[in-house]
Amino acid sequence: MRILYFAAGLLFLAIGIVGAFLPLLPTTIFLILAAGSFAKSSPKLEAWLLDHPTFGPSIRRWRDTGAIAPKAKALATGGMAVGYALFLLSARPGLPLASLVAAILLGCALFVVSRPDG
Repeated sequence: MRILYFAAGLLFLAIGIVGAFLPLLPTTIFLILAAGSFAKSSPKLEAWLLDHPTFGPSIRRWRDTGAIAPKAKALATGGMAVGYALFLLSARPGLPLASLVAAILLGCALFVVSRPDG
């Protein structure tokens, strides 16, 4: 199992790194998942993530209290809104699909804003 957690941690870390450069792909959630995977497989990599000057505070804040910083909440919900607008403009989905995607993104946005401020 340790090898699977390590592989998952590397995958989540890679996605998180890509997300740092692509505006609509989230970063922190994948780094949180990577830290959780590394907690069960590589304490050294877990410590590296937790001590990272840019991402460490967000990961620790989530792990300790489930909190999301107000700026991160605004960026996340804004990114969801922009992503949905781009989806509507580029895919021109029918009403059922547009409604389904809107409901999913709204649920995600409500979860983000309902977390404590960190």
